[in-house]
Amino acid sequence: MPEYLTPGVYLEETSFRSRSIEGVATSTFGMAGSTRYGPVPYVLPLPNRAQPVVMVPSPWLVTSQTEFERAFGDLGPVGTASDSTNYLAYAARAFFGNGGRRLYVSRVFPFSRDGDGAITTANFAALAVGGGGVVWRARWPGTAGNAISVQVGLQRSKNILSGGLKGVAPGAAVERFANRNDLPKDVVDPVTRRRVPAPPVFAEVEIVGRRDDGSLGLVNDQGGVDPVTDDGVQAFCHLTLTVSVRMGGRTDVYPGLEFDRSHPRSAVKVLQAEDPTDELSLIWLDDGNQQTITVATALLTLTNWAPLAGATDGAGLAPTDLAGSVADPDDARIAATGLAALAEVEDIAIVSSPDAVRFDSPAERKTAVDDLIAHCEAQRAYRIGIVDPPKDSSISEVRQFRSQFDSTYTALYYPWVNILDPTVKPDPGAAPVILPLPPSGYAAGIYARSDIERGVHKAPANEVVLGITGFAENVTHDRQAVLNPEGINALRFFEGRANRIWGARTMSSDPEWKYVNVRRLFNYLEHSIDRSTQWAVFEPNNERLWASIRQTIEDFLLVVWRTGALMGTKPEEAYFVRCDRSTMTQNDLDNGRLICLIGVAPTYPAEFVIFRIGQWTADAQQS
Repeated sequence: MPEYLTPGVYLEETSFRSRSIEGVATSTFGMAGSTRYGPVPYVLPLPNRAQPVVMVPSPWLVTSQTEFERAFGDLGPVGTASDSTNYLAYAARAFFGNGGRRLYVSRVFPFSRDGDGAITTANFAALAVGGGGVVWRARWPGTAGNAISVQVGLQRSKNILSGGLKGVAPGAAVERFANRNDLPKDVVDPVTRRRVPAPPVFAEVEIVGRRDDGSLGLVNDQGGVDPVTDDGVQAFCHLTLTVSVRMGGRTDVYPGLEFDRSHPRSAVKVLQAEDPTDELSLIWLDDGNQQTITVATALLTLTNWAPLAGATDGAGLAPTDLAGSVADPDDARIAATGLAALAEVEDIAIVSSPDAVRFDSPAERKTAVDDLIAHCEAQRAYRIGIVDPPKDSSISEVRQFRSQFDSTYTALYYPWVNILDPTVKPDPGAAPVILPLPPSGYAAGIYARSDIERGVHKAPANEVVLGITGFAENVTHDRQAVLNPEGINALRFFEGRANRIWGARTMSSDPEWKYVNVRRLFNYLEHSIDRSTQWAVFEPNNERLWASIRQTIEDFLLVVWRTGALMGTKPEEAYFVRCDRSTMTQNDLDNGRLICLIGVAPTYPAEFVIFRIGQWTADAQQS
């Protein structure tokens, strides 16, 4: 109890309520795979830098397709394999188009490495400027960097300096005039008839440097610094960098940049390698530890558009790339990759690897799915995986594929879906181009939509699949009679009811866990209880703690029952919570174990709705 040593009145706050359990999110989706560009962890040693470039981004959160394309590029092709379809980008598009709201992406990239295993610059586009070791480099690897172009412009400031360069830092750019009469005058816009600033013509732009005697001057063509005469007039000039990329027509403009490295808006700082001001910038400035004057002179050579070049896509994607590797606990520079990176994001409840269909070898496809299953079944993962069948699978082939797995934490959907290829410009004289895609992104979006509209206890089935033209295969009533008992969820077209998901089973042989909504409901309950009862650790293990735990969990389950997630006409029929001497032995107490038993009665989907009907005569009596 608290110490009371000095006589007096003590006021203490206390609580007469049980602690509450807050339900976790169940609709957050996570994917690992290839994209055109975007955040990916790497350590890149460069010859002109004392320290390597270290990128350790965590899986990136996007909340719309627009955000996804800004971070990871458009729907264009990826990789060097024969099948270069950008499956992850299409899955993200399907997820948001079907009701999804939160997506974490763990980009996977097979880097080129040297004999010592270090990443090389082969996968990064670059543009050397000025011949002084100054290089614009693509921030992220891949041939998409070759589509980036940069242009440097100058903007005249309103600040005019007569005479010397007082207050100007070395490395700044100035425009010099003989007198004020030479300053550009405003002109009349021929369209609006309004006076507007004259367009700058930088014929006399020079860089400020420091002379040997400490005074400021202007750098001449030979690299020396000439003194400034008192009768000159100078105008400040700021750097405007424009970065354009042909993919999706993205253009980034960075106005008001300075040349001096010490300035907070210097080009080197705003577009530095690690932790830039724009965290999704396409490029960064490698100044090669050169002097500010050298960097400024090099940048001013880019008055016309200049493309980056030299990037490759590296080796082919392998199942081990999708599985990834965990972070190095002894080196903060080595971040987790692939699915292992998604394991570090606690909020993810649904996960997929759309690129698993890219592998030609059945063994590689099985390995990729096994890695996804292991990821979902890891301790305290609390997530379900969505598996895609191989492309162009027949009924027999998808059954053979399904027979290789048995997991209560994954679900398989068949067949693939067809969409109009959005990357092909429509031709009025030709048939539309159809693109087949795996269904995982669409299923994940429907999971999220069902959770938001009804709740995680509702089976994500009998829901319309949006954004498609049809299915790659026609699953009929009789064909589904073969697929459904084996845990293969069919996608079917119903006349007048559109295209729908028509199955809600897991890839499990255990009848207790054969339904997707039951698995996800328990994931939700377990994760919510796990997260909200951490306060109980190291509390005195006695009757008071046991009573508090019981009350906390019962209050939470009561709310769950009221939403319709549990069976029973009253709470006693829906759940029970026991935490007392009957659940723990003295050995448990001596070893610091608190054991609480929780039983819930989940609702199962009405998978088979049966109406029995027969003839009935009017004078017959009902029994």
